Amino acid sequence: MRFNNTLLLFLTTLVLLAGCRKKNMDSPITAATIKSHIAVLADDSLQGRKPFTTGETKATAYIATQFKKLGLEPGNNGSYFQDVPMVEITSIPSQTMEINGGKTRIDLRSLTDFVMSTRREVDTVQLKKSPLVFAGYGVVAPEYKWNDYAGVDVKGKTVIVLVNDPGFKSGDKTLFKGDTMTYYGRWTYKYEEAARQGAAAVIIVHQTEPASYGWNVVNNSFTGAKLYLQQPDKHLSRCKGEGWMTEEAAKKLLAAAGITGDIRALARKRDFKAIPLNFNVTLTIQNKLKYSTSHNVIAVLKGSARPDECILYTAHWDHLGTGKADAKGDSIYNGAVDNASGVAAVLAEAKAFSELKEKPQRSIVFLTVTAEEQGLLGSEYYATHPVFALNKTVGDLNMDALGDFGETNDFSITGKGQNELEDYAESWAKQEGKKTTGDKNPGAGGYYRSDHFNFAKVGVPALDINNGAESTAHGEAWGKKQQEDYNDNHYHQPSDNYSPSMNCEGMAEVANLLFNAGLQLANESTFPGWKNGSEFKAMRDKSMGK
Repeated sequence: MRFNNTLLLFLTTLVLLAGCRKKNMDSPITAATIKSHIAVLADDSLQGRKPFTTGETKATAYIATQFKKLGLEPGNNGSYFQDVPMVEITSIPSQTMEINGGKTRIDLRSLTDFVMSTRREVDTVQLKKSPLVFAGYGVVAPEYKWNDYAGVDVKGKTVIVLVNDPGFKSGDKTLFKGDTMTYYGRWTYKYEEAARQGAAAVIIVHQTEPASYGWNVVNNSFTGAKLYLQQPDKHLSRCKGEGWMTEEAAKKLLAAAGITGDIRALARKRDFKAIPLNFNVTLTIQNKLKYSTSHNVIAVLKGSARPDECILYTAHWDHLGTGKADAKGDSIYNGAVDNASGVAAVLAEAKAFSELKEKPQRSIVFLTVTAEEQGLLGSEYYATHPVFALNKTVGDLNMDALGDFGETNDFSITGKGQNELEDYAESWAKQEGKKTTGDKNPGAGGYYRSDHFNFAKVGVPALDINNGAESTAHGEAWGKKQQEDYNDNHYHQPSDNYSPSMNCEGMAEVANLLFNAGLQLANESTFPGWKNGSEFKAMRDKSMGK
């Protein structure tokens, strides 16, 4: 009897401790609430929620209606919608890229050796004997004392640059951030910097490991019709051509110019100088243009004391629409996980905040954005056309593709080490007896691949958080298997469907953690900043008058 009583006391203590742990963090958001929204947003009737379709009309109307039902104010000067003007450009390059200047002409074949497009809103762009320059990584990073364009004028020339940044696989953790990609390694940065330098065109050398994806991804993602935000200058400030070439094509070209061996090792030397190749390139790009307008959806809960200061909750509502059918004949890309889950979580956050007995001191803004799948366009538009002042925006809490395999003992912070919002998330996780982890593949640059990045880019601290892999019920190995199964078999596939059997408990965990972190931030007067070494710190410091 003594043994049984002791065992009973032990079990009772465990139950009481578990109950106390759960009381550390408010948990107003339920898995059932999130699941109910996913069921609507990922229904076949929305046809995959692609911008400019009836799917957009239905999705955005549903989101706005939910905000209105909760009593939230329209977030954009009396409207729940923010117009996002876009242009669809279908670029068709010459089948052959002609490279002249050597003993024999080098012809590179479209799709096989290179891809090339343009953002310029014109019918035709031409490169006519544009001189080629190898510009290393194509990086200008004052904080790292690095300038690949130093001492060279590339105006009117075509630059060839390497993907990722000098630190990747250098063996030197002090070179940039070592194997963790900085924004300087991202392909979007390469294009932007080449334009700032006045280059006529920019071509990135594809290498699978530093890019973190194969040439087939480049072929699929960088060809065909693409959406861009409309610009007053019709993108004429951008390079005429933005493209990629295979590693084999680059080696062939560079070898003809006398550059052999490990080109990454060559380009990461601190005394590297851009190298004119004594070749020129000729190429024509024909464009088809189509203009249209999509929409972000915005609602606000006004703060009781400092309504001009706000915390943002974001998720993208769009997905891929309809396309190639799978083996089951399903051609609708419903995006239940990506990203009906994130929007459902934002709607659940909105409900939780609207039901508070006391309003938070700062405003809470709920923003669901368009065209993430087309290049983070909706968030880019908001960040460059903000409704709420950026230097009064405390931070962005973003949710994208939350895992549907239940509770986990950990939370995964994308790009961990960037800003102080992570400290809030970690604090609340610890109160629940959980931990936070960082990227499993930091060289892939995951921090630059969802909507939070556009807020980071303009200096606003931004946090992207997801379930970890350590399943509470089944362990880490099982959790990793679920993540791999989604990435390998369901990501951007028609099989990313809603099912009544979806386990949304982990989604609710993430949403509740961000609810508590956001509420804490909303009742503070502090502004979390970027950590030392972040490439976004200088922008925020400037906007805050530091």
